[in-house]
Amino acid sequence: MTLRGILRLIAAAPLLIVHLLFWAIARLFGREQMVVMSFLGSLGRLLGLRVRTEGVPVRGAVLIVANHISWLDILALGGEVPCRFIAKSEIARWPLVGWLAALGRAVFVARDRRSAARAQADAVTTALHEPHPVVLFAEGGTGDGVTVTPFRASLFASAVEAGAAVQPVAIDYGPNRGRLAWPSGQSFGPEAKRLINRHGKLPVTIRFLPPLDAGTLDRKALAVEAHGAVVGALS
Repeated sequence: MTLRGILRLIAAAPLLIVHLLFWAIARLFGREQMVVMSFLGSLGRLLGLRVRTEGVPVRGAVLIVANHISWLDILALGGEVPCRFIAKSEIARWPLVGWLAALGRAVFVARDRRSAARAQADAVTTALHEPHPVVLFAEGGTGDGVTVTPFRASLFASAVEAGAAVQPVAIDYGPNRGRLAWPSGQSFGPEAKRLINRHGKLPVTIRFLPPLDAGTLDRKALAVEAHGAVVGALS
C-alpha cells in the first residue's frame, strides 16, 4: 500500500463513522438511501472521482441498467442517484463490503444459479415497488472496459412484472476505460488496493439515456434495446 492509499483509508474511516450516525437517524424517517448516496459520492471524491452527469435520471419505479467496468462504478453512479444495487449473493459474505452493501439495501441474487431465476426476479420485482431506482449491471460482470458485452435478459422480466421503466445508463471513463477495468480472475482485495493507490483525478461521465417502456417490450427486447443505447452513448 502506498502512502497515498494509506492516507485515503485513514480519511475514509471518519467519513464512514459520520455517515453511519446520520444513517441511523435518517432510517427513522425512511431517508437512509439519501445518506447512502452522500457516502458513496464522498468516498468517490476521496478516491479521485470527478463525476459529470448528462441527461435526467428517472425517479420512482425504474430499473437502471448500466455497463460495468470497475467497483468504482458503484461510487460514481450511487453518488448521483439514491438507488439500490443488484449484487451477487457472495458479496454479502465479504468482510465489511458485504455489511455495507446490506446497509445500502442491496438486492442480493444468485446470478449463476439458473434454478433460482424465479426467486431472483421476484426479489428485484419487490424492490422495484419501493420508491428508489434499482440498478442492474446487466452484463453480469465487469468487462475489459472497451467492449460492452450483451446484456443478460433474465432480470429485465422484473421491470415488466413491476410495470417499471427501464433506463439505460452509460458509465464513461473516457480514455481511462481500459486501465480501470477489473482484470479477469482478480479478487476484490488486490483490485481495491490497486485503485485506492492510484494517483490523480479520474473524470467520469454518467449518461442517463431516454427510458424504455417495459409495457410494450418483453425482457429480451428490453435487453437488446438497452444494450444498443449504452453502446451508442459510449461510441
